Amino acid sequence: MSKKKRSTKEIGDWGETVAEKYLLENGYEVIGKNVYTPFGELDLVARKGSRLHIVEVKTRLSDAFGYPEQAVNERKIIHLVESTQHYLQEQSIFDYDWQIDIVSVQANNKLENIKITYFENAITS
Repeated sequence: MSKKKRSTKEIGDWGETVAEKYLLENGYEVIGKNVYTPFGELDLVARKGSRLHIVEVKTRLSDAFGYPEQAVNERKIIHLVESTQHYLQEQSIFDYDWQIDIVSVQANNKLENIKITYFENAITS
């Protein structure tokens, strides 16, 4: 990315790329990215063994607004659960256990000093 001010979308896309790389390095198979449903978007859909992971990615380049994972509020949780249920039905996925995880990506404005925190099974329906 250039040195110009980054948009929220650019930061989010960069964070999703970082999170995807993290998942791949840790034995996950990423089977979906930016999956749109009538209830919202699923950032990443991954599989590890017989478990499906719906992964919400939150990215911050500053702690001025708190930690990235703090952006997953009650409204977002409802959208994630509804989107996940829709995705599972649409894809006829009935034989996998599933969970919703959060990947928190923090870095400085130069996209350095990256810190990834993975919250497994962070949201239960």
